[in-house]
Amino acid sequence: MRKDAASLAAFLGAMGTLHFVAPKPFDGIVPRSLPGSPRTWTYLSGVAELTVAAAVAHPRTRRAGGLAAAALFAAVFPANVRMAIDWRHAPPARRAIAYGRLPMQIPLIAWALRVAR
Repeated sequence: MRKDAASLAAFLGAMGTLHFVAPKPFDGIVPRSLPGSPRTWTYLSGVAELTVAAAVAHPRTRRAGGLAAAALFAAVFPANVRMAIDWRHAPPARRAIAYGRLPMQIPLIAWALRVAR
């Protein structure tokens, strides 16, 4: 498997697994405007990440998986914005994490699009 695809699949797989192993931090950044329970959205996004990881890992579905990963990274951006807003008065280290996540979406999307090519 290509190194970039293997790394992306591993990253998505790890993040997807974290949604089930330690869901509470993810629950806290689910936008309030979404209907239903934040935990439901946490689990659904975990399933999405695991599904996309599997698609990226397999050569036949890698292109679709890379495109889906790019879409997923764009779709979770509102949660990152929510975290930045909620943590704006947090201690400096937490603020740095929250604000640092915002520009990270750009290289993540670029990585996924590179894998899709």
